[in-house]
Amino acid sequence: MLIKNELTNFLGIDVPVIQGGMAWVATGELAAAVSKAGGLGIIGAGNAPADIVRDEIAKVKAATDRPFGVNIMLLSPFVDEIVELVIEERVPVVTTGAGNPGKYIDRFKEIGTKVIPVVPSVALAKRMERMGADALIAEGNEAGGHIGELTTMALIPQIVDTVEIPVIAAGGIADGRGLVAALALGAKGVQLGTRFVCSKECTAHPNYKEAIIKARDRDAVVTGRSTGHPVRNLKNSLTRQMDNLERKGASREEIEELGAGKLRLAVQEGDIDRGSVMAGQIAGMINDIKPVQEIIDTIIKEAEEVIKVLGGKEK
Repeated sequence: MLIKNELTNFLGIDVPVIQGGMAWVATGELAAAVSKAGGLGIIGAGNAPADIVRDEIAKVKAATDRPFGVNIMLLSPFVDEIVELVIEERVPVVTTGAGNPGKYIDRFKEIGTKVIPVVPSVALAKRMERMGADALIAEGNEAGGHIGELTTMALIPQIVDTVEIPVIAAGGIADGRGLVAALALGAKGVQLGTRFVCSKECTAHPNYKEAIIKARDRDAVVTGRSTGHPVRNLKNSLTRQMDNLERKGASREEIEELGAGKLRLAVQEGDIDRGSVMAGQIAGMINDIKPVQEIIDTIIKEAEEVIKVLGGKEK
């Protein structure tokens, strides 16, 4: 079957589908559901302190004995505490973002934890491989949240051609067609974020999910380019305020102050007008809320059907 490859064997999962470690969204409930369904569930540590993340890890361990991971946001003020927690809890997989995990890699590998950094460029991919990363998540700028410059279509083959370790494609993927496209580009699997937000097990506020379902193809816009840390969100009052500040030449500090705490406002409190509704460009493809198992099963079925059709055309 197409779904079994070196990545699934390496991670001990059934299908090459990883759930994105989205701050405030990727809770223990969602991670456990994805792992139970055969993928790799990821807890998003974000800027949370260690005691909060410990509770999320406990939820996953109580729900399943399948592999799971924690995404460590390296700019978090609690990063060292989170690293110690991950080691103490012997978390099977760590994904990282917003920084260089180099100084932690040896400690993770000493206990058998697999390290998979998120990278937006060939240069960083090469650097992470040299530092001992086990695999890479190459994320194109179609993704929600913080993004790089290159698209998934351009980024994946360039990184695949440069490194020897497995590459996981992320950004702009929501169905079986996206999985097949990623495999065709040389990736060994995919990471999905926005699609899993609209799952029954995701604890995000219903307003947040509904905003994604109602989104159209051009509603996921980028703000904060002038800060050097652009973010993709759905259009709302906050994105318009961000745009106005940037047009006026506001400082990085002013723009970041406006954005502070806004993701939590949207995800937990349901304020989808003033909050940051982070979502990828595939938001326009999502029109329902399904159980995680059904989402994954549908993706794999679609992918296998596409492969059959393509194979038939080649004969």
